[in-house]
Amino acid sequence: MAVEQPVSTAPGDQTRIHNIGYRTYDGPRLGRAYARRSLYSQSLRGAYGLGRSVKSKVLPMLLFVVMCVPAAIMVAVAVATKANDLPVGYTRYAIIMQAVISLYIASQAPQAVSRDLRFKTVPLYFSRPIETADYVRAKYAALASAMFILTAAPLLVLYVGALLAKLDFADQTKGFAQGLVSVALLSLLFAGIGLVIASVTPRRGFGIAAVIAVLTISYGAVSTLQAIADAQGTSDSIAWIGLFSPITLIDGVQSAFLGADSAFPGGVGPTNAEGVVYVIVTLGLIAASYGLLMRRYKKVGL
Repeated sequence: MAVEQPVSTAPGDQTRIHNIGYRTYDGPRLGRAYARRSLYSQSLRGAYGLGRSVKSKVLPMLLFVVMCVPAAIMVAVAVATKANDLPVGYTRYAIIMQAVISLYIASQAPQAVSRDLRFKTVPLYFSRPIETADYVRAKYAALASAMFILTAAPLLVLYVGALLAKLDFADQTKGFAQGLVSVALLSLLFAGIGLVIASVTPRRGFGIAAVIAVLTISYGAVSTLQAIADAQGTSDSIAWIGLFSPITLIDGVQSAFLGADSAFPGGVGPTNAEGVVYVIVTLGLIAASYGLLMRRYKKVGL
């Protein structure tokens, strides 16, 4: 409480000095690491609408259910028919559900960064003990984690169902591990691309449309060109065409090194040498996404 301490003055002089009781902060200073963790957890929760309005929870939760329901149906069929294997491999599931994954990243990447740009809160973040790298890492890690949860959850459903169906434990565990590696790489790639596109505009609607356009058009164009190459008998070019779409990049990596069946025309994925190129391009895009985000937010934070 402020304490007023009058000072003796000359007669008629109304001057007063007020001690308003300001004190220095003597508590613990949690620093950048705490701020970075807080931003990460808040962004991760926001990716599923937690801590926000009911309206904000509808789409991410609906997409999460849509991702898991087909896996549950496959498990039920495998258990009921006493099948010797799952209808779809662990590494194939995300490729089949790519439309849902693209819709999720298109809706949540702008939510993660566009509002901060629109309401000009980014400089407020940087006025605290947090730097550009902290902001970018927290946002990137949060969206990639949200993507991993979305894509790994149905694989867990498949794995548990396979064990309940008494399928071979070693084979299922190996396939499950390969699937987790695949979706982890997919999560990093898609999160980076989505954030880079969304960070360009403060308008969430524009960000959503731009992310959907990039992911959809690139996949449609690559698939069309691959089909044409297969029809003309130039199958050697199919693998190289696959380098120009995020989802076909992941398909190529996992078919080359994770034992997955390729979704390319003819079912022929890249060779090991071509697979190395796929890995280099994928990791290069992830690194480039991080670099572009750093460059973008160095300008925004001024």
